[in-house]
Amino acid sequence: MAVIADISVSLDGFVTGPNPGLENGLGAGGSALHRWAFSDNPQEQELVARATERSGAVVLGRKLFDIVDGPGGWNEDVGYGASLAATPPFVVVTSQPPRSVRLTQLDWSFSTGGLAEAISMAASRVKDSAQDVVLMGGGLLIGTALQAGLIDQLHLHVAPVLLGAGTPLFRDGGLQHVAQREVLATENATHLVYEPV
Repeated sequence: MAVIADISVSLDGFVTGPNPGLENGLGAGGSALHRWAFSDNPQEQELVARATERSGAVVLGRKLFDIVDGPGGWNEDVGYGASLAATPPFVVVTSQPPRSVRLTQLDWSFSTGGLAEAISMAASRVKDSAQDVVLMGGGLLIGTALQAGLIDQLHLHVAPVLLGAGTPLFRDGGLQHVAQREVLATENATHLVYEPV
């Protein structure tokens, strides 16, 4: 089992467009970041299938949870592995659990003890040793995990779009060294796998 951070990002380093919110979680133009995940390209369909299969448990931040669980969030057609009927357990990093959850058919847990605790909770929920803990975002959560040395691999899907503003993946922090392990280029994104060194 590994801890994998997996996120789509623009060429200029944003994981959402400008002005993300409950009604428009990806911000202005941000939906272009995920075009690859809905593509007919067989290589990208295989990437989605493999990512879904390896997801033993998923960690996300509270802002992202509020968007996916909100009225315009996930549904039968859009969600984590929606077309593949993937239902791993989800652990949300939060200072305060929500009063209610709309997506009650999913297995939600809420960690109030920080990111390391959330990853540990997620690891305890993984049932198959061939599966991993996947950090799906948002950007602050993944950037923090990388800075803290909590991930084994970083999977970036770099979309060929410049957003100009939005939520940055990488904020100010110390120097990080990563080793590139895989590259797959398609018309929708360049898919990269890195390992911290």
